[in-house]
Amino acid sequence: MTIDLHNHTPRCNHAEGSLDDYIRRAVEEGIEIFGFADHAPMDYDEGYRMGFDEMADYEREVREAAERYKGEILLRLGYEVDWLPGHMDERVLGADVDYLIGSVHFLSGWGFDNPEFIGRWEAQDVDEVWEAYFDAVAEMADSGLFDIVGHLDLIKVFGHRPQREIRELAEGALDAIARSGMVLELNAAGWRKPVGEAYPSLDLLKMAFDRGIPVTFASDAHKPEQVGWKMHELKLLAREAGYREAADFRNRERQMHKF
Repeated sequence: MTIDLHNHTPRCNHAEGSLDDYIRRAVEEGIEIFGFADHAPMDYDEGYRMGFDEMADYEREVREAAERYKGEILLRLGYEVDWLPGHMDERVLGADVDYLIGSVHFLSGWGFDNPEFIGRWEAQDVDEVWEAYFDAVAEMADSGLFDIVGHLDLIKVFGHRPQREIRELAEGALDAIARSGMVLELNAAGWRKPVGEAYPSLDLLKMAFDRGIPVTFASDAHKPEQVGWKMHELKLLAREAGYREAADFRNRERQMHKF
């Protein structure tokens, strides 16, 4: 079973192609369960996400596509939600979807993974940034609001590495994820970024396996041609860490499938 639950649409204002383009590519790539989880609306960084007035159309379009492609592929509906206390909206958190991905893209208002703001890294203590990042991931997990952890070690996106041991920095976040019952995604997007490796690293994936944290898979596609890219490598990474099953969600309920 090949599962891919984290993919975007043009509604986020930084993705290309139609829903049908993504779905047809997923069918070609042999993906059996394919999920759209576009950037959820909120009153922050609004240029990189859909508006609240687009939610109903987004949800309807994915559900209609699920009917059109019935028998070819199973489609899932979700949102990727930024962990930003004070900005997350109940219209998203209570949406009638299959799953919510919780992601940390901001630290004290700084979009640390956005190339527009990469210059701010020069003024940062890298160890402190990594520590703050994993503290935010732990808070997100402890909130109980989400089903999947998005790109666990996104903080490495531009290649900035801490002096401290990463396993030590991430330990509290992984403990919180284990307590929460959340699923960890293996995300191929890191291979398209300066860091040149998947999210998360094999070391962190092994720590997750030791804690009994389930996994799922994510192209994190923003273009149709990115769907399924390096999926085989993601599966090999998961197997090297000890995993043999991946999670799917339907109506916020998790099911596990062998891969």
